[in-house]
Amino acid sequence: MATDSLFGVHGAALQVRGARMGVLASNIANASTPGFKAKDIDFRAALQLMENAKIGGGSDMSAATLYRVPTQTSMDGNTVELSHEQTAFAENAIQYQTTLSFLNGRISTISRALKGE
Repeated sequence: MATDSLFGVHGAALQVRGARMGVLASNIANASTPGFKAKDIDFRAALQLMENAKIGGGSDMSAATLYRVPTQTSMDGNTVELSHEQTAFAENAIQYQTTLSFLNGRISTISRALKGE
């Protein structure tokens, strides 16, 4: 059985959410770095890239990584808005956990089926 048919889009979604977690964490870590430009990953574009990678080769998330446009500009050129980044990180963490829970449930169901339970 192919893993795509077992897990559907959830495997790719987990990978994109993990990458987004790293980008958001980098934004938070650089909140006071002069000239740092905040980035984010466009979830839909990243999933589309993952789908295209299955068809044609490697997957590069940089095409789905965009610079964030700040609502308030900083004097030092930093575009990180800490409250926005923390909110986005928390939302992404919840979505990551939800996707992971779904996959764990699916794996548990398959495991029980294979054991004949």
